[in-house]
Amino acid sequence: MVNPDLSEPVSVLLRHGTKQAHEQAEHSPGAGWLTRGELDRSEYVRFLMMLHVIYSTLEEALDAHQAHPVLKTTYNPSVLARKEYIALDIAYFLGADSHALKDHPAYLSFTSNMPSQVSAYVHRLRHISSNPTNLKDGDARLLLAHAYVRYLGDLSGGQFIRRRIAKVYNLPNTGEGVKFYTFVTSAGEGEAGMQEMKDLKDWYRDGMDLGVGDDHNLKGGSPLFIPIALMLSCEAALVDEAILAFKLNQDLFTALRPPTHLETMTLPTSPNPSTTPPKLEPMDTVDKSNALTPSNTFTLFMGLLIGTVLFLFYTASSMTSTTLNA
Repeated sequence: MVNPDLSEPVSVLLRHGTKQAHEQAEHSPGAGWLTRGELDRSEYVRFLMMLHVIYSTLEEALDAHQAHPVLKTTYNPSVLARKEYIALDIAYFLGADSHALKDHPAYLSFTSNMPSQVSAYVHRLRHISSNPTNLKDGDARLLLAHAYVRYLGDLSGGQFIRRRIAKVYNLPNTGEGVKFYTFVTSAGEGEAGMQEMKDLKDWYRDGMDLGVGDDHNLKGGSPLFIPIALMLSCEAALVDEAILAFKLNQDLFTALRPPTHLETMTLPTSPNPSTTPPKLEPMDTVDKSNALTPSNTFTLFMGLLIGTVLFLFYTASSMTSTTLNA
């Protein structure tokens, strides 16, 4: 986003400023495997474990800073918090108790060998949460950008993934296994439908605009408080952090293991003739009568050499004869 209009609400700045980062994340191979329902069942559970760690860290930070003027206008864990819902989904797939999830062998194995992409994400969230008000290094206000990327993504594209996952893994229509994508109404009364989720997204954007207000230092930053890269690109501070959030989420997709059917894919036995390159004949079936071999190559060379010598001799003899007659 070049030369942003800092008089615009922060929700508008975020929507326009993160468009490219959003598209890059959603078109990555891992995102494609997820949205098409191609991940092996065990790998989808591993992905849920990644998200459980991320949301646990994010929501712990939001809880700690819930009274911050920038964050309190969008703080509504009874509606937005995902950590417990993800735990329910993991427990369903593992046949375990969600309250004892962290002691389950599969979860212990995952956390003992945490993907570096998850660790980097957690490190960033903890870093900005530990800084009170220092935009140069990142501060707690920037948690808003991470919550924006995750929660609004869950309310939007997450609903498509929910339907795909339920179908591919043959989940019951009672909602087990896809609680992560389930939201309650803003009043906390029953499951939210599409209209209620749209209203929830509007409420969240309004809350962001109210919390940030006209804080141009937070929107656009001051040369004294923002990194040089941020100054050169004229990005808003929250937009820059949201772009980083999309990048961190894209990195999570790179930690996914390819679906088994891709690893075992072989060439078709009857390829399409129109797309098959011409078949080269083996050398022992090719007509060699006119081929150059060491033997006939030498014969050809000697013939050319003798012809050249005879031509020069004839030319010299002709010149001598002409001179004598003169």
